[in-house]
Amino acid sequence: MDLLTPLETICRLSLRAKELEAQVPASDPDEDPENVDDYDDEGGETLSVLEDELNDGVEEEVQALLDELAEDQLAEIVALAWVGRGTYDSSEWDEAFAEANDLSGDERMDELLEMPLLGGYLDAGLAAFDYSCDGVGQVD
Repeated sequence: MDLLTPLETICRLSLRAKELEAQVPASDPDEDPENVDDYDDEGGETLSVLEDELNDGVEEEVQALLDELAEDQLAEIVALAWVGRGTYDSSEWDEAFAEANDLSGDERMDELLEMPLLGGYLDAGLAAFDYSCDGVGQVD
């Protein structure tokens, strides 16, 4: 299978999607005083060092990357994610791509933006076709 979307674009999308997945809302130490795991030994300060707080810029970049894709490229990204998730096998690529292509542009966007673990699914989908993000461009 030859990619319609540049591999570097897919890899950037995968990386940013993983960054988005890693983000958690800032916690309020007053919300659950029984949750001692969130406090240091002195009793009060949250251990926020372990949290990657929400960054609207990452979400906006993921959205912008998707917005820049042509309709067939967006369908390709959806189909790759489905293969990576195991909804389709790599031997069923034509069927996966056809189904993704049948979705409206908004449905494709929703499918991708609401898919948990999108970055990992894209990596797995690429691997199913012997593609890899290893050493591809400057993705950070």
